[in-house]
Amino acid sequence: MTDQGVRRTVTQVPAQACDAASDSAGEVAPCGPGEPSPGTAEGGISAPASAASDAPSQPVPGQGAPLLGTAGEPVPDGPGDPSSDEPEAAALASPPTVSPAARRRAERRAERVTAGAAELERRLADLLRAGLISAGQSGPALWEETAARMVDAQAPGLANRVRDLGALASAGVGADAPVRLLEECALLHLLAQAWLRRDRLPGPLAATVRSRVGLTASPEGPAIRDDWLVLAQYDTSDSRLVTRRIWLHGTVSGRTALLLSYGAPGRAPDLTLPAGLAVDAELTPYPGAGQPRTALTERFGAPAPTTVRPPGTTTSEALARYGAALRDDPWRESVPVTLDRVVPVPDGDGWQLADEDQALPVGAAARSRPGLWRLVALSGGAPVRVFGECGPRGFTPLAAWPQGPGEAVPLC
Repeated sequence: MTDQGVRRTVTQVPAQACDAASDSAGEVAPCGPGEPSPGTAEGGISAPASAASDAPSQPVPGQGAPLLGTAGEPVPDGPGDPSSDEPEAAALASPPTVSPAARRRAERRAERVTAGAAELERRLADLLRAGLISAGQSGPALWEETAARMVDAQAPGLANRVRDLGALASAGVGADAPVRLLEECALLHLLAQAWLRRDRLPGPLAATVRSRVGLTASPEGPAIRDDWLVLAQYDTSDSRLVTRRIWLHGTVSGRTALLLSYGAPGRAPDLTLPAGLAVDAELTPYPGAGQPRTALTERFGAPAPTTVRPPGTTTSEALARYGAALRDDPWRESVPVTLDRVVPVPDGDGWQLADEDQALPVGAAARSRPGLWRLVALSGGAPVRVFGECGPRGFTPLAAWPQGPGEAVPLC
């Protein structure tokens, strides 16, 4: 953290987050293993099973375990016994039966993903032996070919991260470009190793790893009914998919939840919940350590305006929450945070959100959006409450409230 109005470099933020997390003993807002779209870890589209190679993979540690807890795949047997001797009660209390064919399909996919992770490890090792400078000189063809191999291995999450790594290597601009490239290589190596050793991981972390490599999962109970305040809604898109992210805050549970909705390229997703409204609904969380993603199970009324606001926190606590989130999910890019009584402060070519004696840099992407100027106008030099995503590259503001009475102002 920095003194108010003093510039913080983006490379200082992750270290401060980890330091703050180690000093913090408070509870952390839910945050988890990312935002996978159907069949993906980061919003890409899963390749069909027919695209995967049927060639046997070479033996590597951990390849024999079936994929448990994913949609359409085996799930672990429940520990309880039927509470009644009646056949009907026994049938209801028993876990769903997994057919041998489904288990074999799960094992074959596990073997393919394992073979893909092992191949990715070899390619990363070759890259580091040749030196990171060779990453930008190889051109996009090498990265696309590696990503295609991960798709063949039915690991679309790994494929997406390889493409991101290739884009970073091809850009190669900025003084921190080599550092960021090394960081991304390390995170990709960590994910591959986590998959290869998934049988040694705790259950929630193993679920996070499955999500990150791109395996689909079904929401698991218990469902949470609450009056959910809509904090923000925004879309991102690529050539394959439009992803809508909707952040919610439970006014009774205090939980921060994420809804995802998808649309074809050029088409808006179906689900729409404008910021500033509240909806009485039931949400069911997805598995994973600190997972914020939920599924909208049922609505009990139409969204309506509300004067309720999410509770705010300090900039130092925001960094502590991000550092704590990394313990559950090292691949987490940001956490949802509401900052209270912060003032937008110019900082050279950028901006900061400063509270009494500390500040967070506004992320580079947010500085080019009109929402930043709406935030500055709303503040007018006075403190405001701001909801956004806090990560290693800074804070991205998504919605704000004036210090006095007033409605939520969308910033995205």
